[in-house]
Amino acid sequence: MTHAYNPAEIDVAHLEAKPLTPPSAHPLSGEIITRSRVEFANDERTIISGTWESDPGTSRWEFLTRAEIIHLLSGAMTVQRDGEEPVELTPGSVAYFPLGWTGVWTVTEPVRKFYVVYK
Repeated sequence: MTHAYNPAEIDVAHLEAKPLTPPSAHPLSGEIITRSRVEFANDERTIISGTWESDPGTSRWEFLTRAEIIHLLSGAMTVQRDGEEPVELTPGSVAYFPLGWTGVWTVTEPVRKFYVVYK
C-alpha cells in the first residue's frame, strides 16, 4: 500500500503537542513546545517519518543512536554542528544529521518539517 500525504497541509489540531525533552534534545532556552505526528514506522521502528513543528528556542541535539533527514516546510532555524560554522535553514532546505552529529539548533521562527529518522 502507498501512503501519500502533504505534511504542509496537516492541520495543527492533528499534531500532538508536548515540551521538547531528552532524549530527543535538551532545551537551552527554557521550555520549547513541539507538535508532531508519526506517519510511518516500519515494524522494527528503525525507520520513522512524519511531521514535526517547534516553537522558537535553542536546544542541544545529539544523534548518537539514530540519524535524521529533514525537509523544512516553513519557518527558519540555524543549526550548528560542534566545531563548525552555523547553517541557516529556510523553507525548502533539506538537512542531513548523520549518526554522531552533535550541536545546537536555534529555531528563530516557528518551524514545520518533514522528517525521516533511521537507525
